[in-house]
Amino acid sequence: MIAFVSGPVAALAPTTAVIEVGGIGMAVQCTPGTLAGLRIGTDARLATSLVVREDSLTLYGFADDDERQVFELLQTASGVGPRLAQAMLATHSPDALRTAVATGDEKALTAVSGIGKKGAQKLLLELKDRLGDPVGARIGQQGVGTPVSSSWCDQLQAALIGLGYATREADEAVTAVTPQAEAAIAGGGQAPVPQLLRAALQTLNRAR
Repeated sequence: MIAFVSGPVAALAPTTAVIEVGGIGMAVQCTPGTLAGLRIGTDARLATSLVVREDSLTLYGFADDDERQVFELLQTASGVGPRLAQAMLATHSPDALRTAVATGDEKALTAVSGIGKKGAQKLLLELKDRLGDPVGARIGQQGVGTPVSSSWCDQLQAALIGLGYATREADEAVTAVTPQAEAAIAGGGQAPVPQLLRAALQTLNRAR
């Protein structure tokens, strides 16, 4: 198992970071929140989890060991693969997921793309004794379903700037996808940052 990778950030893409390790570029799948904290040319250390399939080896990267542990624990639930586990962490922080499971909050889980009401109910049952209590013990203070970032637009803007876009371009892209984010929030969910990032990149590509 590759527990972590450390080295200069060689490249960034919407879902991937390339970390140079001993002269080899390691492609690591990351959430927008993790990518937002990386800058090309600067050193980074990512906790990692290697997922082995018959036809692929995929390395998933995380900001810290706690996030990686939750990623692996989520996959112990039936029907949860690495992509869905990563989507859950792209929407909620590890402690927010623990809080949601501990309090039986279906709404927090259905805010994740790919999880419906029945799926959320099943996950709450299966994960109840696996994730444990919030590390910060902030149930009732943190608020159930607290997203990784306090503001979806700040998280999205940071991700775009991390990908090399100018602040002005990032601002324009955020403005362009704001109606999509507001529609999701008005429907009782949360702004889906991974989908918004893809939409923002499409807007930027059309403008160029």
